[in-house]
Amino acid sequence: MSWIDTAIIAAYLLGTTLFGCSFMFRKGGRDADGFMTGGGRLPTWTVALSIFATHVSSIAFLGLPAKAFLTNWNPYVLSITVPIAAVIAAVWFVPFYRNSGCVSVYSLLESRYGLWSRIYASACFLVMQSARSGFILFLLAILLNTLFGWPVVAIILVTGMATTIYSMMGGISAVVWTDALQSLILIAGTLLCVAILGFSLPDFSTSFSAAIEAGKFSLGSFSFSDWGNETFWVIFIYAMFINLQNFGIDQSFTQRYVAAKSLTAAKRSLMSSAFLYLVNTVFFVLIGTMLWMYVQSNPGVVPESVLAKSDAVFPWFIVHKLPAGISGLLIAAIAAAAMSTVSSTLNSGATVLLVDYRKRFSSRKDDERANIAFLRSATVGLGVLSIAIGIGVMNVKSALTAFWAFQSVLSGGMLGLFLLAMLSKRSNGVHAAVATAVGLFFVAWVTFGQEWTGFSFRLHVNLAIVLGTVALVATGASLSVLRRR
Repeated sequence: MSWIDTAIIAAYLLGTTLFGCSFMFRKGGRDADGFMTGGGRLPTWTVALSIFATHVSSIAFLGLPAKAFLTNWNPYVLSITVPIAAVIAAVWFVPFYRNSGCVSVYSLLESRYGLWSRIYASACFLVMQSARSGFILFLLAILLNTLFGWPVVAIILVTGMATTIYSMMGGISAVVWTDALQSLILIAGTLLCVAILGFSLPDFSTSFSAAIEAGKFSLGSFSFSDWGNETFWVIFIYAMFINLQNFGIDQSFTQRYVAAKSLTAAKRSLMSSAFLYLVNTVFFVLIGTMLWMYVQSNPGVVPESVLAKSDAVFPWFIVHKLPAGISGLLIAAIAAAAMSTVSSTLNSGATVLLVDYRKRFSSRKDDERANIAFLRSATVGLGVLSIAIGIGVMNVKSALTAFWAFQSVLSGGMLGLFLLAMLSKRSNGVHAAVATAVGLFFVAWVTFGQEWTGFSFRLHVNLAIVLGTVALVATGASLSVLRRR
């Protein structure tokens, strides 16, 4: 890597941090409402880019090309469901949250099912998002370590601290505006990479035909009988539930709806971000397919040790084949994808800690100076926790597999609980508690059942959240009907 690339990355980190910190001294930067919602004055286009940047993490930036290189366009099925989930959220969830007047999405559960549901859902969110942030920092550190040889711990500390500092000082305004800047860098880096890959192919038409013949553009099997593999329908159904969770109950997203200027602006921001995600992730999987075309057109150029691991091909191309300056821009784009997701988690997590815990249990709930101090302290605490998790997963054999299983268990109960509250008006706290236990049992059974029993069943682990959510809603609704009768 040249000094130009290093300078670009350093300028990005320093510039983003200083830009984010500057919002502390602007209007609304010193009160709790401004810290959490920006006073409801954030422009529509910045909110849209912020939602997009939150949705696209470094996991997607690196993982989708690697998956497409190894298999086909099956992972793009996740993106296909994004606009569908966004339409449902815009019609159903966004007006609900805007009209409720609540900053925290989890506070609404208490009015339906009691305090336990609020604590349960908010605690699941805090644990799950802290783990996600730590894992994202770890993946970014692994990439930069591979490219530059910098120590993994040092990278996690620097990127984690920079993100924590501007999130702590500027609040959601800093998060949204830096997200907007970071998403533009991400889009530019992606398009440049696609263009350079295209020009690197000696005969594009021949390579393209070979990719079609090899099934590299396939979305997967459309079989309705195979539920044990990553078919089109398995990924589609799984993605619908995951994206409904993101747009419907994830505080990182729902907080943006409240920060928008109006209900119409919130809906436009959500739909714009969904369309941008759908388009941009086409280029992510296209990069993976074009890397396959490049390898096939240039036998022996990419080392066998790199080809043995699909995750290593894209970083290798960045280091060895991109011009000086472009490599730095693309690495800055990957760092932007990571930092935008982490900053959103820190701000939304601090908001949940204030609204769902401090204000709920403290007698000083209306002390403005104490609230803003608590928000900043909570941001720092969550940042330290994310850094610690990032360092802690360094020695885990399969951190990604463990995180997916962990996320599935936590997510199934959260999404089902919210859907039950909206769909079953007669369900009460007892119904919801029993239904949550049943839903979590189904999630755990699909996720870990084969290991526990040694019995193999043809059901993909991604369907855990689907079955868990359906079981929870069906159980709660059935109990409410039986009680009425």
